[in-house]
Amino acid sequence: MSPSPTKGATTREAILARSYSLACVAGLEGLTIGALAAQVGMSKSGVFAHFGSREELQLATLDLAGERFVGHVLVPALRERRGLPRLRAIMANWFDWVRHEEDGGCLFLAAASEYDDRPGPIRDRLLQHEVDWREQLARSVQLAVDAGELAKGTDTMQVAFELYGIALMIHHDAGLTGYAEAAERGLRAFDRLIRSYSPNA
Repeated sequence: MSPSPTKGATTREAILARSYSLACVAGLEGLTIGALAAQVGMSKSGVFAHFGSREELQLATLDLAGERFVGHVLVPALRERRGLPRLRAIMANWFDWVRHEEDGGCLFLAAASEYDDRPGPIRDRLLQHEVDWREQLARSVQLAVDAGELAKGTDTMQVAFELYGIALMIHHDAGLTGYAEAAERGLRAFDRLIRSYSPNA
């Protein structure tokens, strides 16, 4: 008798959750069907049945990372008023994401290092996640422009690029100088950046 669809989906989610934890430590390249099977107490064939290949497992893990990131960073920020309050909430949540990642660090940053020069489906999926997020940042910046809180004609993709740079510094410094100091400097950098795009600048 085959497992019910609900049971199968639950098992797949449990496997993916463990896969994500492993990938945060070992990277997507360090993720194997065998290692994952041992971690979840299943046979290799049992894990393989849910994904079909190592590459499909890696892609699904990357997608899960994207879902968790959006759920932690963007979704709570949508409760804030459109414009700078929402943009600031996005950045604050992004900084906070650093504290809630697995011990190994950010899966996206690790994957970018692993696949930046390796064409293929994983690099393509990673790039799509990056493009989607930068476009989301740009839309949030545009809402601040529409609200009159940022200057008309602001290059929203440029601002998104600069915001991304601040977030990368938080990731870099948090483990070296401590999260609290890194987050404080990050928010100061955000405020300074926003002032440079003020209608009155």
